Amino acid sequence: MPPTLLILNGPNLNLLGQREPAVYGSATLADVERLCAEAAAALGCQVECRQSNHEGELIDALQDAGRRVAAGTLLGVVFNPGAYTHTSVALHDAIKGAQVPVVEVHISNVHAREAFRHHSFVSPAAAGVVVGFGIDGYRLAVEGLVRQRRGAA
Repeated sequence: MPPTLLILNGPNLNLLGQREPAVYGSATLADVERLCAEAAAALGCQVECRQSNHEGELIDALQDAGRRVAAGTLLGVVFNPGAYTHTSVALHDAIKGAQVPVVEVHISNVHAREAFRHHSFVSPAAAGVVVGFGIDGYRLAVEGLVRQRRGAA
């Protein structure tokens, strides 16, 4: 079985394609998931995709991912925490506590937007951060995470 990555998306990302297309583009979450699957396949990997609007479910997914990384059945997580990026110490703590390799990704350049979006609680716990490249940032995150984890193996 090929190595697996978890693609984890937070609140409102299920609305991609209809929510603020001037900011997030016209691609849907299904398009993002397909892009990730193709990028992973090109590297000999596969993906599992999850999305939740609920912080606790995202925490559970990160904790489970940490167990799976420790067991050798998961490489890591590409994570777009959505608005929880700017509010959730709990997500930061879940990443650190579960010792799960995470690449944080954002479709828009959060640093060119409202001031409250400039701070991320997730970034200090992440192995890397990709912002502002539209949904192509997910491809960059997949490639970066796979290369980083293979280099660490």
